[in-house]
Amino acid sequence: MDTEAQPTERDRSSHPSGSVEIPDTEGPGGRSRFALPARIAEWVPGGRITLTVLVCLVFALLLNTFVAQPFRIPSGSMQPELRIGDRVLVNKLAYRFGAQPRRGDVVVFDGTGYFGNADYVKRVVGVGGDHVVCCDKEGRLQVNGRSVDESTFLYPGDSASTVPFDVVVPDGTLFVLGDHRSASSDSRDHLGSPGGGMVPVDGVIGRADWIVWPSAHLTHLDPTGAYARVPAADGGHG
Repeated sequence: MDTEAQPTERDRSSHPSGSVEIPDTEGPGGRSRFALPARIAEWVPGGRITLTVLVCLVFALLLNTFVAQPFRIPSGSMQPELRIGDRVLVNKLAYRFGAQPRRGDVVVFDGTGYFGNADYVKRVVGVGGDHVVCCDKEGRLQVNGRSVDESTFLYPGDSASTVPFDVVVPDGTLFVLGDHRSASSDSRDHLGSPGGGMVPVDGVIGRADWIVWPSAHLTHLDPTGAYARVPAADGGHG
């Protein structure tokens, strides 16, 4: 008996037409579509599992570098909205395509050279050309002659500022303050430092859009409307 022919005969019986469908695994030039990953996996210690982990790590690195980055809140300067230990997700694309930071945005920036050798999180209260004054007769912040009601995000019991200031924000920079004014080292404290307490827009890492940890505090950081009626520095509407 020809035992080698039996499997072939059984295979044919399952395909009445006598033909067997072969998956198309070949790309251009007759090479298998899976040849390159398979060859790489052969010389990577751990094989396919290690290769998969490496691909995931590279993807995560690219995501962290160009798209979004987690940031741990190190102090209480942005309470009550951001608490010590909260993790926020920083949108690194927010200002990549011509968009600029706006008043009310919560931004993370590199303070090296003008705030300190660290990253900081603060709220933008003045952009290039703005005239920022504290305070008006009612103790409120004033931007371009318009008083700002900060009660929705200012730390309970805090005033707009115990330190008076009157500044014009240079183009290409930002004037930033913490929401917990009595516990925040911000633009007010660096008016006499290099850069005059202003944050270069180029130093902004991104906009804090989400609180992602702890999970019970998961929140989208909606833009505040407190500055909506502030006119632009040139007298237009900002």
